[in-house]
Amino acid sequence: MAKNRKGGIGAQNLAPTRPKVLDLPGEKELQLNEQTLSMRLERVAAHVPTGACLADIGSDHGYLPVALMRRGAIAAAVAGEVALTPFRSAERTVRENGLAQRITVRLASGLAAIEPGDGITAISICGMGGETIRDILDSGKARLSGQERLILQPNGGEQPLRQWLMKNDYRILCEEVLRENRFDYEIIVAERAGPVMYTAEELYFGPLQMQARSPAFLIKWQRMLHQKHKTLANFARARQAVPEEKVQDIARQARWITELLA
Repeated sequence: MAKNRKGGIGAQNLAPTRPKVLDLPGEKELQLNEQTLSMRLERVAAHVPTGACLADIGSDHGYLPVALMRRGAIAAAVAGEVALTPFRSAERTVRENGLAQRITVRLASGLAAIEPGDGITAISICGMGGETIRDILDSGKARLSGQERLILQPNGGEQPLRQWLMKNDYRILCEEVLRENRFDYEIIVAERAGPVMYTAEELYFGPLQMQARSPAFLIKWQRMLHQKHKTLANFARARQAVPEEKVQDIARQARWITELLA
C-alpha cells in the first residue's frame, strides 16, 4: 500500500483541467470543478447519505467529496487515487478549498485507501468499467465492514458488477439510467443485507430498472437492440466464421431486449 499523504482542500480551480473520467465529447466548454459537477456526479452525490463518512475511490480531482463537503452534506471523506497526477490534483482541490482537516487524500490502489479508523459509511466508485469496479471491490473485501453504502457508477459492464453484488449479499436499493453527452450511464446503489437472488435478466438489465421502466432506460435499450441487430448482421457477413457461442450470446441478448420492450 502506498504511504498515506494528506491533502488539503480545494476551493475553486480558476482554470481546472477536466478530469479524465469526465473527458467526453461535448464537455469541451464545460468548466467542471468542485462547484459545477457533471450531471452524472450530481446524481451520484444525491445517493450519498447525509452526514456520511465518504470514501471516493478513483477520486481524480477530488471534485465529488469536496463538493459534498462544501455543501455540508458529509462529515468527512477520504479521496483515494492510484495515479500520482490525479492524486496531486485532488490534494490541490482539497487544499485550495481549505478542507485538509476534513478530507484525507491518499495515494493507494482501490480500497487500500481506506483505513480502519476512517469510519467509512459510504463508498463511491465512478467512471470505470463495471469489471474494474468489481475487481476493486473483490480485492478490497477485507476493508469492507459490510455497513457501507456502495454508490457505483460503471461505464458499461453492469452485469458482472451486479453478479458480484449478488454473490456477496448486497441488495440493490436504487438504480438509475441517465444520458450525458451522448453516453448512457447507470448508477447502482447497494447495501449488504444477506442473501439475495436475481435472475439472469435482472442481472443484465437491473432488477429495479426493469420494474421502473423509466424513459431513459427504455431509450437506452432501444439503442442497444439496434446495436445487437447490427452486430448479428455483421456476424452473418463475416468472412471468417464467428464462434457459435458468441453468436448465440448476442442473439439471446437481442431476444431479452425485444421481450423487455414489447
